[in-house]
Amino acid sequence: MTSEVTEQTVIVKAEGAAAAAGSTAVQGERKCPLGDRHIHRDDVRQVWKECQEESFWYRALPLSLGSMAVTGGLIYNGIWKSSKRFGPFPKLAVAGILGYAVGKASYVGTCRGKFQKLGFGPGQSHGSGHRFCHHVCEECKRKAPPAPAEKAQS
Repeated sequence: MTSEVTEQTVIVKAEGAAAAAGSTAVQGERKCPLGDRHIHRDDVRQVWKECQEESFWYRALPLSLGSMAVTGGLIYNGIWKSSKRFGPFPKLAVAGILGYAVGKASYVGTCRGKFQKLGFGPGQSHGSGHRFCHHVCEECKRKAPPAPAEKAQS
């Protein structure tokens, strides 16, 4: 696959399928007016920024602080012993780091859904590296050859 960059738009092309089928694959390709083949960089940046901020504020920070609070409580109550050399800080740091990592990882599914809405991910590509639109416009219906079952009945 190759990518061409034009100002604020990224166009992705599949070389293997088009080269094997020749130029007829490009000529026979129909463009759906509701399906935008261009994915704008600004949209990708916006979704990425939203995912980073939301995963931090809604998952990573609360889980990190919560795990540190639980660990601090366990150390304070004597269930866990603090280090003789460093005190409670190593256990609190590990709890905070693990809480942060689990919080970030737990938001991956939500971010994946946001990128799928934008046009990335499984189910969005139709073998050519482009987004696929399930909508069939009236012009495309008229230009499309009839299905084999329809030919037999005619």
